[in-house]
Amino acid sequence: MLRQLEELQAAVRTRSPQILAAVSGGTLEEGLLELPYWGSPIRCNLSSGEVLGGDNQPLSTFDQSMVLFYLSTNDGQPPAGRWVSFREFPDGVFYNQAFQGYSGRLLAERFGSSPEAMNTAAAKLGGTRLPALSPAAWRFLPFPRLPLAAVLWPGDEELPGQAQILFDAAADGKMVIDGLALLGGQLSRRLIKTASATAPTDGTRQT
Repeated sequence: MLRQLEELQAAVRTRSPQILAAVSGGTLEEGLLELPYWGSPIRCNLSSGEVLGGDNQPLSTFDQSMVLFYLSTNDGQPPAGRWVSFREFPDGVFYNQAFQGYSGRLLAERFGSSPEAMNTAAAKLGGTRLPALSPAAWRFLPFPRLPLAAVLWPGDEELPGQAQILFDAAADGKMVIDGLALLGGQLSRRLIKTASATAPTDGTRQT
């Protein structure tokens, strides 16, 4: 991933700072592009391509790569305002099974019988409810113009719960398909991690 990071940094350096700010929804400040990432402020040094967190330290290689994917391929178009599944993107159908395995399937296994635990975790992560999709459906904004949705359909005595990560229909203009898959998997992990951190410690289970 380190080599890929260097390639992404080089790609960002070829784009105009003004264009980067316009397409990403960020702001320019003395050679730094500032924008939120999962709700936290970050800064990209446009001379080096290095991405720094609020503590002025470099983000992990993975997180830097996600930010640079967003900056290097973003077409600047506004969100379409319509949710689609991963398989609806060009080439998405070929990778959909694997993507579902480390995103929606994990959410269903963790929250299928405890939708309120997912609702609690999603609220802590700053999500916005999407009641038209499901009682346990939430919108998240990892980047200013790239919304994602985590949707859970709880199970019952006859059917297991199901879940899916959905994307805005214009998301493939903001990030390559591999990057979208990584972003969706990251959302699932964040929800599960947050739920684990807030789970009861007395041996009871949230329902």
